[in-house]
Amino acid sequence: MVFGRRLKTPAALQKRVTGNGAGKAVRLGSLVIAAGVLAACQADEFGAGPKHLRPVSDSIKRKMTDLNMSSTSPIMIRIFKEESELEVWKQTRTGKYKKLEEFEICKWSGKLGPKFKEGDRQAPEGFYEITPALMNPNSSYHLAFNLGYPNKYDRAHGRTGSHLMVHGACSSRGCYAMTDEQVEDIYALARESFKGGQKSFQVQAFPFRMTPENMARHRDNEHLDYWNMLKTGYDHFEVTQTPPKVSVCEKKYVFDATTLVEGVPFRASAKCPEYQVHPSISSAVASKQSKDDEKFQQLAARFDAREERQQRRDERNKRIAEVFGNAGDETEITTAKIPSADQPASEAAASAVAAADAQGETEGTAVETAFAPQEQSRGGVAGRFLKRWVPFGSKPTEAEAGVGPITTDIVPGAKP
Repeated sequence: MVFGRRLKTPAALQKRVTGNGAGKAVRLGSLVIAAGVLAACQADEFGAGPKHLRPVSDSIKRKMTDLNMSSTSPIMIRIFKEESELEVWKQTRTGKYKKLEEFEICKWSGKLGPKFKEGDRQAPEGFYEITPALMNPNSSYHLAFNLGYPNKYDRAHGRTGSHLMVHGACSSRGCYAMTDEQVEDIYALARESFKGGQKSFQVQAFPFRMTPENMARHRDNEHLDYWNMLKTGYDHFEVTQTPPKVSVCEKKYVFDATTLVEGVPFRASAKCPEYQVHPSISSAVASKQSKDDEKFQQLAARFDAREERQQRRDERNKRIAEVFGNAGDETEITTAKIPSADQPASEAAASAVAAADAQGETEGTAVETAFAPQEQSRGGVAGRFLKRWVPFGSKPTEAEAGVGPITTDIVPGAKP
């Protein structure tokens, strides 16, 4: 009976397939395609899983454990252009944030300073809020999240631009580009923070670490006032170790501000409503900024003095070169006093420096004295000795050192 059923089964199946051949073929093809799609979703790039769902690396997991962090606790990101660094900060179970990881930025576009308009290939600077809607798992640059540029501050100043991101592929046209491996970890940390209930995470993009030393080095930059405003937000985070609340009014950033009248909003281009910053935060920030300002002034004065010395040194070297003249520069050679054959080199150098000094006085710049080793003039001491003491030598001139006429008692004999 069993064998009979087995023999009948293939015939029955064949009859069934023959009767519904077209439908079966369609269904079979669909199953094959679905199986392929399912395989692609479940295994991507050697079975690692879809790139946007991959877990953070083991090394970061260990750091989270060591720093007393939950895998789904909130995050914050800081970017520093000059240092080419991206920091991920994460909330610990105490409520404060600690730096979890520091990534080297592979590439960023433009130069130090904010982005102004579409197409200037400038990476933004400022404070940005990243929501789940700004995450892009299907980016052409592996994985990405949009910075949300222009923000309220940027729009208040008429700045334009789009698709400014942190992404992979190590290629940038106005973005902050990471390696694929790095962006996978960053993306995973953001994804898990959203799972934990964080509505948005903050990205703070700076030209450099906002220290007094760096501010003093860039004291002559056209963006210094803007950077001082960004530094206030930087200082708020430094003293509180929590991301500051960012608002915009009167076309400027304000941090950790609460309006005195409940329900009155901050409007980017309108006058700021009356607000206050918690006294403990305000006092701590003011103390830090006072110390930073004092150090800034000291460093700025030192840098100014150093630059002034270098400028004087360059100017002096330039004048001396002009006095001696360059090979082929006949104008300079004819205007400079050429030393005579008997003039010592030290006197020639002194004459050159004197000429440079005279020129410096007319231009209001002092020129330091140059020295050269003394050399004997042509003829030397031996030559002058012979001239003075040999009876049949040439008669010494009045200019030679005061030697009187030579006298002798010897009378030559009469000629034969």
